[in-house]
Amino acid sequence: MTQDDHDIDPNTLERDDKIITTALNWSLIVLVLLGAVGGAAAYWYLRKPVAVVVPSPPPPAPPPPRVKLETPEILFTDITVESGIKFVHENGAYGDKLLPETMGSGCAFCDYDGDGDQDIVFVNSCRWSWDPRDLGKDRPQPTQAVYRNDGECRFTEVTKEVGLDVTFYGMGVACGDYDNDGDTDLFFTAVGQNRLFRNDGGKFFDVTGDAGVGGVDSQWSTGAGWLDFDNDGDLDLFVTNYIEWSKKSDLSKNFTLTGGGRGYGRPQQFQGVYPYLYRNEGGGKFVDVSKEAGIQILNAASNEPTAKSLGITFADLDTDGRLDVVIANDTVQNFLFHNLGDHFEEVGVSSGIAFDHQGEARGAMGIDTAWFRNSPALGIAIGNFANEMTALYVTKSNDLQFRDEAVSNALGPASRLELKFGVLFADLDLDSRQDLFSANGHLEIEIHKVQASQHYEQSPHLFWNCGPEHGNEFELVPLAKCGSDFMKPSVGRGAAYADIDGDGDLDLLIANSGQAPRLLRNDQKSGHHWVRLQLTGGGKSNRDGIGAVIELRCGDVTQRRQVMPTRSYLSQVELPVTFGLGKSEQIDSARIRWPDGSTQELTGLKIDQTHRVRQSD
Repeated sequence: MTQDDHDIDPNTLERDDKIITTALNWSLIVLVLLGAVGGAAAYWYLRKPVAVVVPSPPPPAPPPPRVKLETPEILFTDITVESGIKFVHENGAYGDKLLPETMGSGCAFCDYDGDGDQDIVFVNSCRWSWDPRDLGKDRPQPTQAVYRNDGECRFTEVTKEVGLDVTFYGMGVACGDYDNDGDTDLFFTAVGQNRLFRNDGGKFFDVTGDAGVGGVDSQWSTGAGWLDFDNDGDLDLFVTNYIEWSKKSDLSKNFTLTGGGRGYGRPQQFQGVYPYLYRNEGGGKFVDVSKEAGIQILNAASNEPTAKSLGITFADLDTDGRLDVVIANDTVQNFLFHNLGDHFEEVGVSSGIAFDHQGEARGAMGIDTAWFRNSPALGIAIGNFANEMTALYVTKSNDLQFRDEAVSNALGPASRLELKFGVLFADLDLDSRQDLFSANGHLEIEIHKVQASQHYEQSPHLFWNCGPEHGNEFELVPLAKCGSDFMKPSVGRGAAYADIDGDGDLDLLIANSGQAPRLLRNDQKSGHHWVRLQLTGGGKSNRDGIGAVIELRCGDVTQRRQVMPTRSYLSQVELPVTFGLGKSEQIDSARIRWPDGSTQELTGLKIDQTHRVRQSD
């Protein structure tokens, strides 16, 4: 027995016994009550009818696994030399490494002479006036270039004959019939004064001064395009500007490459510049409405212009009948100018296209839009800098709300490494789904010495659109399926497409910086059918039909295309619109919504033909 046991009071033990006895008595009472309640509950439960248990149906079978389709052959043949093209781009590089030398230039397909086939315009830069190689010498300077198509893939240079043997430091080109006289006029952007050439029967005349669209002589303009933003029936002009640049400011920043030696500058070190919007007043006159139109966006932190713009395109993103403007900006947020009729509202951030997933700006170059899923879903593709994925912003309900889906559909990871410039949606195998092409190339000749994964000359990309129901939506076409001519590396910049030989499929043109271009004939052998529509506007629509939307239905597939030559990077594609029909041998219906809002139904369209459609009264 312990000392504690000796200290227990007998009275305490007695009291504890009474407490325990009382607790036991209450416990018995509680148990009796619980038993009574339980018995009553059981009685009432047993009196209820017995529920019939119906077995649940088996769970639905899981959806069948996605079938991965085999990438088709979409072979291209380089016909640059055999077609007669001898143009070589001059970027002016002489050793000081000035930034404009890295950024040009563009190209265009257009039917300048109205004979029904697509001719080529090449934008050229030139040697700098202070180039030490030219001092004291009388060497001829390079000019812009025009090549006439004979309709069978043979091109003849007619630059001097048509009046475009003009020298300036060109960047981009925009094609459009701004005076509605039936001829395609040309606007060139440049480092320095921009130029407008009016086409009179196949001859070009410089009307820049009279038209009032030369811009500020000290500025550097890049992308440009014609659109009827106010729906008054004539084409207005939108011009993007890159950065506030001069030779002095460039050299003063002393850019260097890792390991030593001067390198080309970065746009972060330069101030941005406002774009221009010129409203067509008729009679060959334009007025700058940039400020009142709401396109001059200030950086809230620096109170300086935000824009450092390169690629530009136009699309009616919310289907309200007015063309909106989408701009790819380099290292600052992308712009989406929502057209409200009398002015624009910049909604890039709220719409989701301004930045990447981390809220960071990318080095955006070229741009294009398309209904690439043959549904109301519309995509904006933007080619970005090296080690940045191509962006694919998608809206599914015309509500100006976009989400970058480049990773989920496999486009992003496969495009990350290269430096992308011109990007284009185009149905290159005529299977009714629009594929995605990009022209690639770096800025620095010796970039591989700094980054082993990078090269100055880079192969282009062709992503085959296999549809969202088949695994990855975009498949990178390998060498064996597109050919060594296509995959040959170059310093790609601008890019355009057109059917240059009348066989229904789209051929490609790549403008290279400081090099000869590459004309790639599409030699796909899919056997797929096609139809092409070339529109001529009337009434209150511009003559080119720019901005018109065509819906074409074959069976359960409805395709949509917009007449929009302004896309890619500093470049223009042909005006005729191509639809691949796959194996379909009949077109069920076609409908055009013209720029003035009127609609027109087309019947009896035959396949494998080009149809010229004039707007009905």
